[in-house]
Amino acid sequence: MILEGKHKAYKVDDRVYHCGTDITMSYIGGKWKCVVLWYLRNGTLRFSELKRLIPDITEKMLSIQLKSLTDDGLIERQSFGTKAPFRVQYQLTKFGASLIPVIEVITNWGIELGNTKGKLIDVK
Repeated sequence: MILEGKHKAYKVDDRVYHCGTDITMSYIGGKWKCVVLWYLRNGTLRFSELKRLIPDITEKMLSIQLKSLTDDGLIERQSFGTKAPFRVQYQLTKFGASLIPVIEVITNWGIELGNTKGKLIDVK
């Protein structure tokens, strides 16, 4: 980006970002991260509950996305029990919750587009 006639970039955690959009998308980009965050906005969910809410995601991909969101500090993973089956649940961190207004704007834009260019249908 160019500010005051000079090329500038943000350096965050040893990564260089060329603009604010670049930073944001590194945290929520991709097909599933926003969807996971959207469902966690209302509270804590277990892995199986997230999988049920997002039926098109594979267990492997959900696991990858949850790990990435945890590593980025957007969600936290809590495990209970020392013997299988473990109970693991996920919830937004304060940092992750700060993204919810952004995701709400993105979601509302998508709903408007869906209503304008498409239609709401029933799925199995």
